[in-house]
Amino acid sequence: MPRRSGAPRHQEPPFDETAARVPLPAPRTDAGASADETVTGLLALLKHLPLRRIIVFAVAGVGLYFVWPQLVSLFSRLPQLRGILWLWFVLMGALEAASFFCAWGLMRLALSARSWFLIATAQLTGNAVSHLIPGGGAVGGTASYQMFAASGAPPERIVSGLTASSLISTAALFSLPVLSLPAILFGGAAVATTLLRALIYGMVVFALILAMGAVALFSDRPLRAVGEAVQRTRNRLLVHRKRLTGLPDRVIDARDLIKSMLGRRWWAALPYAAGNWLFDYSALLAALAATGARPRASLVLLAYVVAALLGMVPITPGGLGFVEVGLVATLGLAGVGVADATLATLAYRLVSFWTPIPAGGVAYLLYRHRYGASAEPISSD
Repeated sequence: MPRRSGAPRHQEPPFDETAARVPLPAPRTDAGASADETVTGLLALLKHLPLRRIIVFAVAGVGLYFVWPQLVSLFSRLPQLRGILWLWFVLMGALEAASFFCAWGLMRLALSARSWFLIATAQLTGNAVSHLIPGGGAVGGTASYQMFAASGAPPERIVSGLTASSLISTAALFSLPVLSLPAILFGGAAVATTLLRALIYGMVVFALILAMGAVALFSDRPLRAVGEAVQRTRNRLLVHRKRLTGLPDRVIDARDLIKSMLGRRWWAALPYAAGNWLFDYSALLAALAATGARPRASLVLLAYVVAALLGMVPITPGGLGFVEVGLVATLGLAGVGVADATLATLAYRLVSFWTPIPAGGVAYLLYRHRYGASAEPISSD
């Protein structure tokens, strides 16, 4: 049967053939049949499921069990979002859109891609998938990879480019707490109603990220020092684990991969990597300003980094539950009242987590409509 033009290459079968061959329990013929037949059937069903999938969903269930009461209490306050002026949501939406644009720009540079449309639809689709299932980061990355591969991109370039963009983005995130320490020690901007001082603080952090990134790309000594410090600290804290060795060399190798993929375009990649996180962080500042809270922006930055790290833990989809509970708690440590922290977290997550999910579905439909049987290739320069 000829493949429809609207379907992507390597189309998955409509049914899981492995699951289709799973022996089902025989129907009971009498009311007094033992429950052993049902148990046997369930065990046979589980036997044919991938062990990793079973473990992931089991861990997700346990994780949700612990955070579910706090999550229910948090979501019970959703009606209070109606008290926030809608212009704040417009501002947060614009900041999140700028954050996504920076993520697309970084990925486009790493992949040497021509099409912004291809990059945007693939990233939005992968992001939506990662927010729908536990441990979805790997599945979302696979979805993006398949969409790039269907466009005709060389597989090795896709893997290297996605790895490089992920590495530089993660490095930018981990640099944020370091850059916030001087502001914490010597005073920092409060989240004023105009956000002006917080904006200036963000611009300073942005400039420092660019400077640190440039040094890291062209000097081995700072990276090696950081790698040695992390390795030494880890070995001292986890004395009963196998000693970690070679971390400084692996850090240098990761940096070299980034340099090889970005080449002379590193100067453009650094602003994209910094902007991806700082625009998202600014959306959180806007959510706090909308509630009338005025904590120090430097302390909010630390709370934001903790929430971003919780979102990377592959227990629940996109860190659902853990991010919300953790962000409310860390904002409380930053001096935000429980009511304001809860409301700001709900507003921020509505824009940054929930809204991109349907956007990813729309992006995939647009991708199917535009590319279908053939896609615009990625350049080879």
